[in-house]
Amino acid sequence: MNWAFTSSGDVTETCAAGLLRGMLEIPSPSYQERALADFLAGTMADLGFRAHIDGVGNVVGVIERGEGPTLMLLGHLDTVPGRIPVRSEGGKLYGRGAVDAKGPLAAMICAAAGAAHFPGRIVVIGVVEEETPGSRGAMAIRATHDPPDALIVGEPSGWSSVVLGYKGKLDLRYTVACPATHPSNPAPKASELAVSAWAALVDLLGPDASHAVFAQPGATLCQLNADQTTATADFSVRTPPGFDVEALVDDLRDRLPFGTLDVLNSVAACREGRSGPVVRALSSGIRQLHAQPRLVVKTATSDMNTLAEVWNVPMATYGPGDSRLDHADDEHIVLSDYLRGIDVLSLAIGELADLPGAPNGRETVAALPGGSRR
Repeated sequence: MNWAFTSSGDVTETCAAGLLRGMLEIPSPSYQERALADFLAGTMADLGFRAHIDGVGNVVGVIERGEGPTLMLLGHLDTVPGRIPVRSEGGKLYGRGAVDAKGPLAAMICAAAGAAHFPGRIVVIGVVEEETPGSRGAMAIRATHDPPDALIVGEPSGWSSVVLGYKGKLDLRYTVACPATHPSNPAPKASELAVSAWAALVDLLGPDASHAVFAQPGATLCQLNADQTTATADFSVRTPPGFDVEALVDDLRDRLPFGTLDVLNSVAACREGRSGPVVRALSSGIRQLHAQPRLVVKTATSDMNTLAEVWNVPMATYGPGDSRLDHADDEHIVLSDYLRGIDVLSLAIGELADLPGAPNGRETVAALPGGSRR
């Protein structure tokens, strides 16, 4: 028996904890993921995957065990900048990415490696640049891979929660230039026009706009560089399902007599129904570990949005870790929760071995409470 596996074929707890620690010890801020990809390609090969790194830097591991369904488990390699010393303390493992999202990806690798009885094909992917506006890794996957029969996206949901969906995201940039003039001249200044553009956006979204409510849009003034002659302002709008992005952009442009408004990035909201097979499988795994599954939506955005735009397949987001620690200076994961996450994924993979041929269960339902990822 390989040292990494128990007699029943599961990845050992020692191997699972060592894998995550090894991932945390390799810094992988966005655009600098290659060292981690190389590490995981080697590790997955040792665990029985056929592994490679694709043209954009994603690491892809495949296990084929028959003619059954294809299940894709997709997480991301990159983290936000900032180093956190890797250490174990009080049953917690600290390090940048422990929660967002190396913990969920490590759990996926371990669960897939131990799924000896899955009758089809399991594809585990660590994508690059999820923490950037372009999501280049997920964009490449959806362009180069056939849609799987089911998809689980790895993000911190908490080991006993399943994420049904995310708000969409619209990134805008307003730029304007004005002739130099004395401050007392009544002519508009670039800095004033940028502030007015932000005010116009807030007004268009209305008084009910909020980042805390899934059914409402919410706006953030991300960056403002301005003086009297030039100004650049970056706005981010989180959008609910069904939101008319084109109308908002057109209306905002109509309110801006000077300058230009550019759309830097736009991805639609996504929402999976409670009855979808992936949601049911993950919920079943949580129940088998004697917890009541909590189904949530999130007011941020993930690669689930990017893939849901073109793949009409059963999907959900799941992963151990407390999303309130995303990007935090004390980011850490409780090791017992990480191991429970592996167990939940293992049980869910078993449930998905015989995927139904019915529609994927998407539906419009009332918004559930949920936290923000980014």
